[in-house]
Amino acid sequence: MSDIRTDDVAAIQAVLADSYKAWAAGDAEGMVADYTADATAIMTGSLRDGREVIRQQMAQGFAGPLKGSSTYNKQLSIRFVGRDGAIVISESGILFAGESGIPEDGRKVNATWVLEKRDGRWLIAAYHNSPALAK
Repeated sequence: MSDIRTDDVAAIQAVLADSYKAWAAGDAEGMVADYTADATAIMTGSLRDGREVIRQQMAQGFAGPLKGSSTYNKQLSIRFVGRDGAIVISESGILFAGESGIPEDGRKVNATWVLEKRDGRWLIAAYHNSPALAK
């Protein structure tokens, strides 16, 4: 029997889309609205441990070097882990103000999103990215 989980896929995609929209708006609070309180984010050189730490770091970024930026995101896969877990793999990158595409200068990353369904709602529990190798 096939377990398509169309509603869960749509809900997960909506969570990620809301996070991307909040980034484009420079809204750190909105960006972490669908993160668990104990969420982690690992990016080159940093570990952000907890939703509040992630929010603070993003607010600093939006006030500084990330001001006016948005993100490029291409979902590559969604894989469910049991009934209440999902792993999303994406190709992503930061578009700085005035950019319409990711330059081929090593700013593209492969990202892993771990989501957990709590009380019927999908939330981001962990995020990790790593620079994508040039092809």
